[in-house]
Amino acid sequence: MTAKAYFSGGCFWGMEYYFGKLKGVTQTKVGFMGGHVENPSYKEVKTGTTGHLETIEVTYDPEMIPYEALVRFFFEIHDFEQVDGQGVDIGTQYLSAIFFANDTERDIAIKVFGELIQMGYRPATQIREIMPFYSAEDYHQHYLERINESPECHIYRPIFNKNHG
Repeated sequence: MTAKAYFSGGCFWGMEYYFGKLKGVTQTKVGFMGGHVENPSYKEVKTGTTGHLETIEVTYDPEMIPYEALVRFFFEIHDFEQVDGQGVDIGTQYLSAIFFANDTERDIAIKVFGELIQMGYRPATQIREIMPFYSAEDYHQHYLERINESPECHIYRPIFNKNHG
C-alpha cells in the first residue's frame, strides 16, 4: 500500500531530486497546488498570479518511511525560514508549505513545526489543507536527473539527527 504527501519548498526540481533518493519513496511528481486556476501551466504559475505553489507529490510506502519522517526530511532540504521564496527564486509560487490530507498529517506537521521553534528556528512554512494537485508539464518531471545536474536552491542539512536512508 502506498500513500501520497505534498510539499512546497521553492523550486520543485530540487525537492524532487532529494525526495526521490529516500528509501520508501516509490514515485515523485512535480506540479502545482494551492491556487485558484484550474490546471495551470508552468508559465502561468511562474507569473505568481495563479496563487499556486510549486509542489511535489511524494508517493511512499508508510511501512518503509512514515509521514513524520517525510516532514522532517522536508525541513532538512530547504530554507524553511525564508519568507519570500527559496534562495534566488523569489515569489509566492516558491513559498514553503506542507499540504495535509487529514487531521493526523496536520498534527504531525504542527508538532514538527513546534520542535523547530523550540530549537530556535523561525519557520515561515505554511501548513495548509490539501487542494487539487496539478501535474507540471512532462519536461519538468525528473528534470535534474535527466540533465544530470544537482539542485541550485536546495541542500541537505541534517537538523533532527535522524538517518533518512
